[in-house]
Amino acid sequence: MGNFRITAILILAVLLQWSARGVWEPLRYIDFFLIAIVYAAFQRNAIKAIVLGSLLGIAVDALSGGLLGANGFTKTLIAYSVSEIARRVYMDNLMLRIPVLIGSSAIGNLLFVGLNTMFGSAPAEPLGITLLISVIATSITGTALLFLFDRLFSQTASGSGGEGFFERRRRLRRRSRVSLKRR
Repeated sequence: MGNFRITAILILAVLLQWSARGVWEPLRYIDFFLIAIVYAAFQRNAIKAIVLGSLLGIAVDALSGGLLGANGFTKTLIAYSVSEIARRVYMDNLMLRIPVLIGSSAIGNLLFVGLNTMFGSAPAEPLGITLLISVIATSITGTALLFLFDRLFSQTASGSGGEGFFERRRRLRRRSRVSLKRR
């Protein structure tokens, strides 16, 4: 199920990234590849996330005509960082994933612009406005897509879990209740 999930999200990211710009030009600020890489890293499989990040990054570099390797390095670093955070911290809550997605988008954009500037390919647009719009657009879209992916690909969505959206958390909280009474 894990390979199908990542493959479906990858195909969706490719379709959205290359067709969104044709629908409306400001949609180019949304980094669907970054959202797919962050979701793959949240699945706690670091190798798969790093390979996906490097392949998607190099593919974006090759198809966009930019500095070859800058996007690949950026996406690989983001995939590694997020997978290490997800391995060390319990990130199955959407409210914990939002700051990681925002940070990933900001660091990814800064690193990409920094690498391009260092190798002599300065950005055509002002850095502050582009960074702000890209982080906000990617974070809002990414939050909605992460929620949608969790609902579509979770065990409860397939009917095998039988639990509601917050049911598992409530059950764990009730089970771990500590009694302070004297015996």
